Amino acid sequence: MRHIQLPKFISGLDYVILMVCLLLTGIGIASIYSAGIDSEGVRFSNEYSKQILWAVSGLAIMIAALILDISRLKDYTLFAYLVILLILIYTRFAGRVVNGARSWLGIGEYGIQPSEFAKILTILFLARYLDSSEQSSSFKRLVMSSIIIGIPVLLILSQPDFGSALVFFPILIVMLHVAGIDKRYILFILFSIVCTFLFLMLPLAGKYFFSTGNILDLFFQRPGYAIMLSGLFLIALVLSLWGWLVFKKRYYFWLSYTFSILDLSIAIAYAGHKVLKEYQIMRLMVFLNPNVDPQGAGWNILQSVTAIGSGGLIGKGFLQGTQSHARFIPQQSTDFIFSIIAEEWGFIGGLFLVGLFCFLLYRMLVVLSSTKDKYSMLVCGGIFGMFTFHFMINVGMAIGIMPITGIPLYFISYGGSSLWAAFMAIGFLLGISSRRYRM
Repeated sequence: MRHIQLPKFISGLDYVILMVCLLLTGIGIASIYSAGIDSEGVRFSNEYSKQILWAVSGLAIMIAALILDISRLKDYTLFAYLVILLILIYTRFAGRVVNGARSWLGIGEYGIQPSEFAKILTILFLARYLDSSEQSSSFKRLVMSSIIIGIPVLLILSQPDFGSALVFFPILIVMLHVAGIDKRYILFILFSIVCTFLFLMLPLAGKYFFSTGNILDLFFQRPGYAIMLSGLFLIALVLSLWGWLVFKKRYYFWLSYTFSILDLSIAIAYAGHKVLKEYQIMRLMVFLNPNVDPQGAGWNILQSVTAIGSGGLIGKGFLQGTQSHARFIPQQSTDFIFSIIAEEWGFIGGLFLVGLFCFLLYRMLVVLSSTKDKYSMLVCGGIFGMFTFHFMINVGMAIGIMPITGIPLYFISYGGSSLWAAFMAIGFLLGISSRRYRM
């Protein structure tokens, strides 16, 4: 800090980002307070008091992250990355099981979720690699970046925590874009993700959306047909690669590109079916049609949409929500906290919250675009991808347009780990913003 003039450092802070985050945290605490009251007006949960404690300590974490100059710490990011991997491995075997996933460490009622911090430490290390490998080919950088992201993803999936694992992919995509990787490779990742989701859902789609005797139903119910199709795709890929290497024709490249996506997607989906539980895959199905399982996986979406719709234009008022206070909404202080806000404050309140998040994301892009240091730009890109995905998925699943993945809404949802991780990320972002004058 001796290299920084304190008044100039403070004047460079993006106070707009800071104020928006504090406002979102206040809204979150008020919403959690409301979620802890039943229809008789009796308080059954004191989660809001814990959230206040985590918010105060989170501010301390943010200040510490703000003071640290990440460009001077990037040589230590490999060590931090390896440490968090070891913690994830320990969590996998000795962690506490919460909501079907062994993803927590803690004592008594207090716990911490290492995967939340793994996102940030992976961003810092991946940014270091991409910054130091500018002279390498796009393909090599893609492969190495995928490995850096893939290791924590596999460890988190083994818990299994599908939602937290998903967040790493938008982080990777945004950071690869900021690093200037060939767009064909970025699109490869996007198409692979989409196809993987489709192959994950196909077995259940055959069960719920196709009648018995349908040829697709036959394919879905017999794994041998899927293996046969995967083998055909693999043969087609080998032939396409051979044609590209020998004849140098462009259409052979695109055939190889397409079959690579299909083969990779089938392989990942097959592994996913071995690791994930059926209820987790079923969550991907119900956002297409919640009525396929209205008393099970579809219940959350149906009740959430009902609560949001009952809020109308201006809402029922603070502490006046009927769906939430009758406790029809599962996990209403975490995954579906947006439903409470929309029911009590209506369309206008929900729109205001969405506007705050959109403005926060816009300010992140402002910091990214105004930063001259490449490493800092990459870190900003990763944080932007992380926040964007959390926001889109959480709000999207509350209104029924995204699958249920158990991803919290930063600053709003109840939980110490996600709140601390959000404040840490904002601290790094504010630190980058305040140092732009010397980058």
